[in-house]
Amino acid sequence: MARSKSSRRWLDRHVGDPFVKQAQQDGYRSRAAYKLLELQERDRLLAPGMRVVDLGAAPGSWSQVAARLVGKQGRVVALDLLPIDPLPGVEILQGDFREQAMLEQLEAALEAAPLDVVLSDMAPNITGTAVVDQARVMYLVELALELAQARLKPGGALAVKVFQGSGFDDYLRTLRQSFSRVVTRKPKSSRSASREVYLVAKGFNP
Repeated sequence: MARSKSSRRWLDRHVGDPFVKQAQQDGYRSRAAYKLLELQERDRLLAPGMRVVDLGAAPGSWSQVAARLVGKQGRVVALDLLPIDPLPGVEILQGDFREQAMLEQLEAALEAAPLDVVLSDMAPNITGTAVVDQARVMYLVELALELAQARLKPGGALAVKVFQGSGFDDYLRTLRQSFSRVVTRKPKSSRSASREVYLVAKGFNP
């Protein structure tokens, strides 16, 4: 079956993307690894021994980076609606983060110990209707913040992908009420045409 013009453009861009090529060379599952690596370089989110949850983790590149940085004494729990192939040092949960049953599985996996970092690269399926898509994005980032507020230890951190648009400023203000330092990052590996940015919040104050 012939590809559409849009799918051909995506394929051409993907094949020629230097971060895609670098990910293949470095053994990462996707180019998204370099977004977290840049956040790590600038904001020092992850350190040996930390406990981390990675939301929207498929195919697993952020969990790969996190597991390497927290080491054998740390712990990484990855969660996604899509299946994730096994990764060394990563506990994988498959399910819908919006559903109570999945939250209960996550709670059981975390046991009673607090988290050091919550990572969220979650994004909804895009409908093409801007108002609907933005509302879905903001719902996911609010869920990530709720988890962070419930499970982070004092001083913990949250890094979350957000799309600029309706609700963004309100969300940023809410973050600043719970964290001592909040910055907006646009990693070099994030495509310039994308509205995505990453909010990095450190110094959680319950």
